[in-house]
Amino acid sequence: MSDRPSANDRLTDVELDASIGRSTPDVEHERAVAIFDLVEENSFHPVADEGEGPYRLKLSLVDAKLMFAVSREDGEPVVTHILSLTPFRRIVKDYFLICESYYAAIRSSTPSQIEAIDMGRRGMHNEGSQTLRDRLAGKIEVDFDTARRLFTLVCVLHWRG
Repeated sequence: MSDRPSANDRLTDVELDASIGRSTPDVEHERAVAIFDLVEENSFHPVADEGEGPYRLKLSLVDAKLMFAVSREDGEPVVTHILSLTPFRRIVKDYFLICESYYAAIRSSTPSQIEAIDMGRRGMHNEGSQTLRDRLAGKIEVDFDTARRLFTLVCVLHWRG
């Protein structure tokens, strides 16, 4: 990819395969919001692709691994990458714990306590986003904000409600 990304190096659609399964209405809402936010603003380019997007992304779970199936907007396949979810287990678990603390703090803590917990929550989210970006390196180029949105979706996929 050139130093100056193309305006077409982006996702226009993100689909969750039936393998992901469905959950409670609250979790489904969070998934929909995560997908909307990702499609609304992103920078995404498969490294091996000589062409350009825009792209569609289909996420599936295969043997406890996350499969990224990338196609062009017209459905023509571009590339498929499979990532182990193992490197994310601790981060997602810690992220959920700190989110629980944050939501509990909102109900009973001082603004400064809430802010401190929120800073930790954002830091953990950043760590997960960087881990995802590192795991995609050499496969799919994403900017940090896109990695954050994708990590949010990875977290929502783990959230059972």
